[in-house]
Amino acid sequence: MAKTLKLIKVKIYGKVQGVYFRDTTQAVAEILDVNGTVENRDDGSVYAEAEGDKWSIDEFIDWCNEGPEDAVVERVEIEEGELKNFTNFIIKKGNFPAV
Repeated sequence: MAKTLKLIKVKIYGKVQGVYFRDTTQAVAEILDVNGTVENRDDGSVYAEAEGDKWSIDEFIDWCNEGPEDAVVERVEIEEGELKNFTNFIIKKGNFPAV
């Protein structure tokens, strides 16, 4: 039986840049078998898109609310999106305009 996948778009606010948030998010995503992307935004937030099964996505959301040790997550916004069929989880380098 095939797993039912879903995609979420996550915006994470707080002290989330300069604390290895993207690197740690990538490692957690790989453990959870979640595919997608993570990037820094110009407004100081981190943005991720993640695809996986319900359990994996729920665990990923829990992770985003905690972040790595030196992060201070103040707010997390989540919306569902259309599947993009990501094949791995990558870090987009550089800062990207906020959406």
